[in-house]
Amino acid sequence: MSTFKTVMRRILNLPEPRSDKSDKTAATPPAGAPGRQAAASPAAPQQQSAAPATPPPAALQQWTDAAARLQAQTPESARAQQQAASAGGAQGKQERDVPWQIEDEKSGAQFLVKVGRGALWAVVALAAITGIRSWFWAPEPHKDGPVQVSNGPTYPVQEAQAVAARFARSYLTWDEADPKARAEALTHDLAKGMDPTAGWNTKGKQEVLVAQPGPVSEEKDKRARVRVDVLVNGPASDDKSKSADKDKSKDKKDDPKKDDPKPGDRTNDPRQVTGPRWLGLDIPVIYTSGRIVVTGQPGMVGVPQSGPTVPALTVKTADNDFSEKTRSVVEEFFTKYGTGEAESVAAPGASVAALPPGVTLGSLRSWSVEEGSGGDRTGIATVTWQIGGAELEQTYRVKLTRVASAKAERWQVAEIHGGMSS
Repeated sequence: MSTFKTVMRRILNLPEPRSDKSDKTAATPPAGAPGRQAAASPAAPQQQSAAPATPPPAALQQWTDAAARLQAQTPESARAQQQAASAGGAQGKQERDVPWQIEDEKSGAQFLVKVGRGALWAVVALAAITGIRSWFWAPEPHKDGPVQVSNGPTYPVQEAQAVAARFARSYLTWDEADPKARAEALTHDLAKGMDPTAGWNTKGKQEVLVAQPGPVSEEKDKRARVRVDVLVNGPASDDKSKSADKDKSKDKKDDPKKDDPKPGDRTNDPRQVTGPRWLGLDIPVIYTSGRIVVTGQPGMVGVPQSGPTVPALTVKTADNDFSEKTRSVVEEFFTKYGTGEAESVAAPGASVAALPPGVTLGSLRSWSVEEGSGGDRTGIATVTWQIGGAELEQTYRVKLTRVASAKAERWQVAEIHGGMSS
């Protein structure tokens, strides 16, 4: 702590503290000091002259005689120097009585003192300037950007699909014997003020077997377009169109060149309607007042007849020996799988739901286990099922696990998934 105080006094150029002990020592002369006794009082010589001369003691007389002999031997110049030294000593004593002590500092120490003093004043000035500026010019508060919270899809996709599927079923179902039923069904999903009878000539009969909603394409102002695939069943044309076709065929017999198919003829369609068929509908909807409503007539679109080309699956190397070793295990499992007893031959802890009644295993066409090691192995099984008087071939991905006991070890089915996805 004393070192820190000394450093700060040097930096701030403060005086050294006065020591009480040194002052007391300087103020109290030692006992028997001749110089102190000689300067006791200016009136002492007068008192001594007035008093009768008393001879000094024998011990003091020896010292007095020695000083007289030494003084007699000292030249005048040396005596003058001693007197000047004694005068200087008295002056130095007076200077030492001040409460600080003057010391000569080296150039390096003075430089460090100046640097430290300047740095300290710079910090004080900076703090003062910064504080004064904040009094007049308050700092602007930090503006954070808007916090974006992701709450999932902003459009009610599931509700839009449900409304569109219900509307598609009502829109493609009609019966000329009861046109009012179709109008009432469409009213539930149409926007207020729209005519539910518009767009239909009140002729024909058709029913919807399945309405399957598809993707929802979101547009501006909370509007969207919903794709719905519909399976319909009904004739391609009404009876009047059929009678008209008969008349045309009769006329054609009379004149073979009459009514020949012309390029671009809209009635020239070689395709025949033989039963239910799939149609697609694009239905415009809007989300308003907390619900989805249909905003206009839909558009009928086609359904793709085939899917796109996909990359072939990577075929892994088969472990033929292990496949032959576990073939009977897999065949027994599929046999029990068809009779609803799969869990009786599955691995402990495996959960396999039973197939419905009426499904019987035809055969295990192929079984191939991928190369690997450890207590779990995966393989691909191709089986045939007999259902509804027909036979279907299907593919499964089967996971085997090794079950060991104190006496035996065997492989059992732990998982089964339809299809060969990977």
